[in-house]
Amino acid sequence: MDVRRRPVKPFYSSKDDVSAGEPLKPHKQTQQVSSPKASDALPLPLYLTNGLFFTMFFSVMYFLLVRWREKIRNSTPLHMVTFSELAAMVSLIASVIYLLGFFGIGFVQSFVSRSNSDSWDVEDENTEQFIIEEDSRRGPCAAATTLGCTAVPPPPVRQIVPMVPQQPAKVALSVAEKPAPIITPAVSENDEEIIQSVVQGKTPSYSLESKLGDCKRAASVRREALQRITGKSLEGLPLEGFDYESILGQCCEMPVGYVQIPVGIAGPLLLDGREYSVPMATTEGCLVASTNRGCKAIFASGGATSVLLRDGMTRAPVVRFATAKRAADLKFFVEDPLNFETLSLVFNKSSRFARLQSIQCAIAGKNLYMRFSCSTGDAMGMNMVSKGVQNVLDYLQNEYPDMDVIGISGNFCSDKKPAAVNWIEGRGKSVVCEAIINEEVVKKVLKTEVASLVELNVLKNLTGSAMAGALGGFNAHASNIVSAVYLATGQDPAQNVESSHCITMMEAVNDGKDLHISVTMPSIEVGTVGGGTQLASQSACLNLLGVKGANREAAGSNARLLATIVAGSVLAGELSLMSAISAGQLVKSHMKYNRSSKDVTKASS
Repeated sequence: MDVRRRPVKPFYSSKDDVSAGEPLKPHKQTQQVSSPKASDALPLPLYLTNGLFFTMFFSVMYFLLVRWREKIRNSTPLHMVTFSELAAMVSLIASVIYLLGFFGIGFVQSFVSRSNSDSWDVEDENTEQFIIEEDSRRGPCAAATTLGCTAVPPPPVRQIVPMVPQQPAKVALSVAEKPAPIITPAVSENDEEIIQSVVQGKTPSYSLESKLGDCKRAASVRREALQRITGKSLEGLPLEGFDYESILGQCCEMPVGYVQIPVGIAGPLLLDGREYSVPMATTEGCLVASTNRGCKAIFASGGATSVLLRDGMTRAPVVRFATAKRAADLKFFVEDPLNFETLSLVFNKSSRFARLQSIQCAIAGKNLYMRFSCSTGDAMGMNMVSKGVQNVLDYLQNEYPDMDVIGISGNFCSDKKPAAVNWIEGRGKSVVCEAIINEEVVKKVLKTEVASLVELNVLKNLTGSAMAGALGGFNAHASNIVSAVYLATGQDPAQNVESSHCITMMEAVNDGKDLHISVTMPSIEVGTVGGGTQLASQSACLNLLGVKGANREAAGSNARLLATIVAGSVLAGELSLMSAISAGQLVKSHMKYNRSSKDVTKASS
């Protein structure tokens, strides 16, 4: 690969007609560097040349120091040199000359732009520098966009793919015959230049926020560039009306818009003597209505009660030793109560709220998995527990220098995956919620019988789930409610996997007249600070529930209260759906609320 530099191409204005092959208005005047550089020493990619000379410098320096030390010990005159020592000195001088001649911006650039090994751009200091192209896979820009402006055609070697399919009655235009770009008010002249730079691969899409200093403008530019690159329209995906500053560096990267999910309200849910209006973000018809009916039945029967059984987020690193015996030694050390206090002090230094609760170990051959559990205040706590675990691993590394840390997470946690350890040991908040539904409410509100509900629960939620080999899935649709509440309140929707672990129990009480129903959920992972909870919409939903932000009086109480509300909402959803199935109303209600009333048979005929 002989050529490693090329002159910077002029940056065309959106008004220029480059189809003629000659630039009319270059963005800035650039000068081609023709003088020889230190990087021309070898016909290799720049980062390989740098690596070669650095390696040469340190290796020959070490060789000469060792040789001179031997001469001093043996009383050999230093001026008596062998051929190898002479060659080493020549190599040392050559490497020093190269590094001194090259030291500066070129060295930094060789690492920043290593991904592009075929070409290197050398620009004048006064020239506006665009980041080297991010992705050589990007295709050419499209001829038309939804914003009504035609992309500036790139050099003739590229072809332009129209974003909107041409009608058969229209005659296709060649590249040379395409009209000059028409800029609508939606795309300013300055934005057009940046869009062209992104489309042509000169400016990485991910750098727009830092380059423009305006997150809203960056999203608009990225969106338009994406449409031209892919030839697909994003019409219908809203851009306006969202605070893009609020997600910078914490919620979502490279945004091009936002998705609208309707939020419904179920309730009031009477739980532990307080009423809650539960926000649910969903696109499934009948879900909010069904949960609302369950809330009504619970309210009419005197409300539900909840108990928080456990509160501890987990993280389980995996480490490896040379032998299984050494892994067992660390297991015994970590699980020894005498050492737990020391490990707790090391762990708790990571945060004001992180408090180590327990460490559970499991061995697989010479590999050791350590499942740390800690309280995390009002945060969901994944980052918090990870920092604490890293502190403990650094401490253990001094005690066990032969310990090889394979990963901060070894899936024994287990996060965002169905796992028996979460079902049995719990993760996050473990909650049980119960209610007694009066016989009259079962008949009038739920339209079914107590005996029918109990029988259905045994055969469906218990026996049926066992036949399916379910793991934590002994319920009707707990995931439905958990997902809807999570989306509305800014939780991590992927943690719906383990948070929906639930077993629903139903039993006839009071001489078979009333229904006792309960849901046990061992791993509800929620927080009221951090992540998506700080966004305006999600923050409003948390405020509706009275759990917004951190609790100043009792750290962690807001997150724990949110977990019980989730469990109470699941209780209402389970009660209503099971009643609908028992009464044979499921299909009818979904046809009413979740399907079109159009007669498909007549329409097809």
